[in-house]
Amino acid sequence: MRGACQTVDPETFFPAPSEPADAAVALCRTCDVQGACLAWALEVGDCHGVWGATTPRERRAMLVAWRSEVAGQVLPGTVASLPFLPIPRPRRMEAEQPDPVGAASG
Repeated sequence: MRGACQTVDPETFFPAPSEPADAAVALCRTCDVQGACLAWALEVGDCHGVWGATTPRERRAMLVAWRSEVAGQVLPGTVASLPFLPIPRPRRMEAEQPDPVGAASG
């Protein structure tokens, strides 16, 4: 069984932050392995790209909701039993970083 993504340029599934992911999501929704693809992305905590017709933001929200629902009923080996998955944050450019304390006094 092959995913629909096998016939498309992989870049389709990794749009730039300013670009919509609509084309990738639409293609995923036609795929026979959409559920398995989404389950894999949730299990490994992949935070980039479109997987199983979901964006990174949607998957992070799913994980938060799932963890909230299963609190107290976490089974070993499930997504909810994984340690907290940090959300990558863009690094600030050096010029934007605050000066160390006392480094620059006019």
